[in-house]
Amino acid sequence: MKIGGIYSFNGGAETMQNLYPKQLDDIKTVISTVDANLYKDKISAEKTTPGKRLFRPRTLNSAFTQVFQQLQWQSQIRIQCDYPTDFYTQDYSAPSTAKGAFREMDFLKDRVGVEIQFGKYAFAVYNVCAKMTIFRNEGLIDVGVEVIPLKELADEMSSGVTYFEQIVWDLEHRGVADIDIPVMILGIRA
Repeated sequence: MKIGGIYSFNGGAETMQNLYPKQLDDIKTVISTVDANLYKDKISAEKTTPGKRLFRPRTLNSAFTQVFQQLQWQSQIRIQCDYPTDFYTQDYSAPSTAKGAFREMDFLKDRVGVEIQFGKYAFAVYNVCAKMTIFRNEGLIDVGVEVIPLKELADEMSSGVTYFEQIVWDLEHRGVADIDIPVMILGIRA
Protein backbone atom coordinates (compact mmCIF):
# COMPACT_ATOMS: atom_id res chain seq x y z
CA MET A 1 0.00 0.00 0.00
CA LYS A 2 1.06 3.62 -0.35
CA ILE A 3 0.62 6.81 1.63
CA GLY A 4 -1.32 9.32 -0.46
CA GLY A 5 -2.20 11.89 2.19
CA ILE A 6 -0.68 13.29 5.40
CA TYR A 7 -2.59 15.51 7.81
CA SER A 8 -1.06 16.97 10.95
CA PHE A 9 -3.62 17.40 13.73
CA ASN A 10 -2.30 19.46 16.63
CA GLY A 11 1.28 19.11 15.37
CA GLY A 12 1.12 15.32 14.97
CA ALA A 13 3.21 15.08 11.79
CA GLU A 14 5.90 17.37 13.17
CA THR A 15 5.97 15.46 16.48
CA MET A 16 6.40 12.14 14.67
CA GLN A 17 9.10 13.48 12.33
CA ASN A 18 11.09 15.24 15.06
CA LEU A 19 10.67 13.00 18.13
CA TYR A 20 9.72 9.57 16.77
CA PRO A 21 11.42 9.13 13.37
CA LYS A 22 12.20 5.43 13.94
CA GLN A 23 8.58 4.66 14.80
CA LEU A 24 7.43 6.67 11.78
CA ASP A 25 9.81 4.64 9.60
CA ASP A 26 8.28 1.46 11.05
CA ILE A 27 4.76 2.67 10.21
CA LYS A 28 5.80 3.54 6.66
CA THR A 29 7.41 0.09 6.32
CA VAL A 30 4.23 -1.62 7.48
CA ILE A 31 2.09 0.32 5.02
CA SER A 32 4.42 -0.36 2.09
CA THR A 33 4.70 -4.06 2.99
CA VAL A 34 0.95 -4.78 2.94
CA ASP A 35 -0.24 -5.72 -0.55
CA ALA A 36 -3.89 -4.67 -0.53
CA ASN A 37 -4.62 -6.53 -3.75
CA LEU A 38 -4.29 -9.83 -1.88
CA TYR A 39 -7.35 -8.82 0.13
CA LYS A 40 -9.67 -7.70 -2.65
CA ASP A 41 -11.68 -10.90 -2.49
CA LYS A 42 -15.05 -9.89 -1.05
CA ILE A 43 -17.96 -10.11 -3.48
CA SER A 44 -20.44 -7.38 -2.62
CA ALA A 45 -24.03 -8.19 -1.81
CA GLU A 46 -24.92 -4.53 -1.24
CA LYS A 47 -27.70 -3.00 -3.34
CA THR A 48 -25.44 -0.27 -4.73
CA THR A 49 -22.56 -2.58 -5.74
CA PRO A 50 -23.91 -6.11 -6.33
CA GLY A 51 -21.25 -8.55 -7.48
CA LYS A 52 -18.43 -6.00 -7.29
CA ARG A 53 -15.11 -7.26 -5.91
CA LEU A 54 -14.19 -5.28 -2.78
CA PHE A 55 -11.33 -5.07 -0.31
CA ARG A 56 -11.97 -7.06 2.86
CA PRO A 57 -11.21 -4.85 5.91
CA ARG A 58 -10.76 -7.68 8.43
CA THR A 59 -8.10 -9.45 6.43
CA LEU A 60 -6.39 -6.13 5.66
CA ASN A 61 -6.30 -5.45 9.42
CA SER A 62 -4.79 -8.90 10.00
CA ALA A 63 -2.07 -8.18 7.44
CA PHE A 64 -1.22 -4.92 9.24
CA THR A 65 -1.14 -6.74 12.58
CA GLN A 66 1.27 -9.35 11.29
CA VAL A 67 3.77 -6.77 10.01
CA PHE A 68 3.51 -4.51 13.09
CA GLN A 69 4.18 -7.53 15.31
CA GLN A 70 7.22 -8.49 13.22
CA LEU A 71 8.58 -5.00 13.99
CA GLN A 72 8.01 -5.56 17.74
CA TRP A 73 4.96 -3.33 18.18
CA GLN A 74 2.57 -4.35 20.93
CA SER A 75 -0.94 -5.06 19.66
CA GLN A 76 -4.36 -4.81 21.25
CA ILE A 77 -3.30 -2.82 24.30
CA ARG A 78 -6.27 -2.58 26.63
CA ILE A 79 -7.33 -0.22 29.37
CA GLN A 80 -9.97 -1.69 31.68
CA CYS A 81 -13.07 0.44 32.20
CA ASP A 82 -14.65 0.59 35.62
CA TYR A 83 -17.85 2.46 34.87
CA PRO A 84 -19.05 4.77 37.65
CA THR A 85 -22.53 4.30 39.06
CA ASP A 86 -22.73 7.52 41.12
CA PHE A 87 -24.46 9.40 38.31
CA TYR A 88 -27.63 7.33 38.21
CA THR A 89 -30.79 8.88 39.60
CA GLN A 90 -32.08 7.58 42.94
CA ASP A 91 -35.09 5.91 41.35
CA TYR A 92 -32.96 3.93 38.89
CA SER A 93 -32.00 0.45 39.96
CA ALA A 94 -28.76 -0.05 38.08
CA PRO A 95 -27.84 -3.50 36.80
CA SER A 96 -24.36 -4.67 37.65
CA THR A 97 -21.81 -2.59 35.76
CA ALA A 98 -20.27 -4.03 32.63
CA LYS A 99 -17.63 -6.58 33.52
CA GLY A 100 -14.66 -6.82 31.22
CA ALA A 101 -15.30 -3.50 29.46
CA PHE A 102 -12.18 -1.94 27.96
CA ARG A 103 -10.73 0.54 25.47
CA GLU A 104 -8.18 -0.83 23.05
CA MET A 105 -5.35 0.67 20.97
CA ASP A 106 -4.35 -1.31 17.86
CA PHE A 107 -0.57 -0.85 18.20
CA LEU A 108 1.82 0.78 20.62
CA LYS A 109 5.58 1.25 20.73
CA ASP A 110 7.73 3.78 22.58
CA ARG A 111 4.76 6.04 23.51
CA VAL A 112 3.38 6.10 19.95
CA GLY A 113 -0.15 4.75 19.49
CA VAL A 114 -1.41 3.61 16.09
CA GLU A 115 -4.95 2.95 14.97
CA ILE A 116 -5.74 1.28 11.64
CA GLN A 117 -9.30 2.24 10.72
CA PHE A 118 -11.22 0.55 7.93
CA GLY A 119 -14.52 0.83 9.79
CA LYS A 120 -17.38 3.24 9.95
CA TYR A 121 -16.79 6.98 10.00
CA ALA A 122 -17.57 7.61 13.66
CA PHE A 123 -14.73 5.33 14.79
CA ALA A 124 -12.01 7.47 13.19
CA VAL A 125 -13.27 10.64 14.87
CA TYR A 126 -13.54 8.76 18.18
CA ASN A 127 -9.97 7.46 17.83
CA VAL A 128 -8.48 10.92 17.25
CA CYS A 129 -10.69 13.01 19.55
CA ALA A 130 -11.28 10.64 22.47
CA LYS A 131 -9.41 7.33 22.56
CA MET A 132 -5.93 8.74 21.94
CA THR A 133 -6.48 11.37 24.64
CA ILE A 134 -7.57 8.63 27.07
CA PHE A 135 -4.44 6.60 26.32
CA ARG A 136 -2.29 9.71 26.85
CA ASN A 137 -4.07 10.43 30.14
CA GLU A 138 -3.36 6.84 31.22
CA GLY A 139 0.35 7.46 30.56
CA LEU A 140 0.70 5.10 27.58
CA ILE A 141 1.20 7.40 24.58
CA ASP A 142 2.36 10.93 23.77
CA VAL A 143 1.38 10.99 20.09
CA GLY A 144 -1.01 9.08 17.85
CA VAL A 145 -1.11 7.97 14.24
CA GLU A 146 -4.42 7.23 12.52
CA VAL A 147 -4.15 5.22 9.29
CA ILE A 148 -7.27 5.39 7.12
CA PRO A 149 -8.09 4.87 3.46
CA LEU A 150 -8.20 7.67 0.95
CA LYS A 151 -11.61 8.06 -0.69
CA GLU A 152 -10.47 6.12 -3.77
CA LEU A 153 -9.71 3.09 -1.56
CA ALA A 154 -12.82 3.49 0.63
CA ASP A 155 -14.91 3.43 -2.54
CA GLU A 156 -13.66 -0.12 -3.10
CA MET A 157 -14.84 -1.29 0.34
CA SER A 158 -18.27 -1.76 1.88
CA SER A 159 -20.39 1.36 2.13
CA GLY A 160 -19.92 3.64 5.11
CA VAL A 161 -16.16 3.21 5.49
CA THR A 162 -14.42 6.34 6.71
CA TYR A 163 -11.87 8.06 4.53
CA PHE A 164 -9.03 10.56 4.82
CA GLU A 165 -10.67 13.51 3.07
CA GLN A 166 -13.73 13.23 5.31
CA ILE A 167 -11.87 13.29 8.64
CA VAL A 168 -9.53 16.06 7.50
CA TRP A 169 -12.52 18.26 6.63
CA ASP A 170 -14.13 17.58 10.01
CA LEU A 171 -10.97 18.22 12.02
CA GLU A 172 -10.24 21.41 10.07
CA HIS A 173 -13.72 22.69 10.90
CA ARG A 174 -13.71 21.40 14.49
CA GLY A 175 -10.37 22.90 15.41
CA VAL A 176 -8.00 21.80 18.17
CA ALA A 177 -9.08 21.68 21.81
CA ASP A 178 -6.72 22.01 24.75
CA ILE A 179 -7.11 18.29 25.58
CA ASP A 180 -6.23 17.03 22.07
CA ILE A 181 -2.94 15.24 21.60
CA PRO A 182 -0.75 15.43 18.48
CA VAL A 183 -2.04 13.01 15.85
CA MET A 184 -0.63 12.28 12.41
CA ILE A 185 -3.32 11.07 10.02
CA LEU A 186 -2.14 9.00 7.07
CA GLY A 187 -4.42 8.43 4.08
CA ILE A 188 -3.51 5.24 2.25
CA ARG A 189 -4.30 3.74 -1.13
CA ALA A 190 -3.82 0.36 -2.77
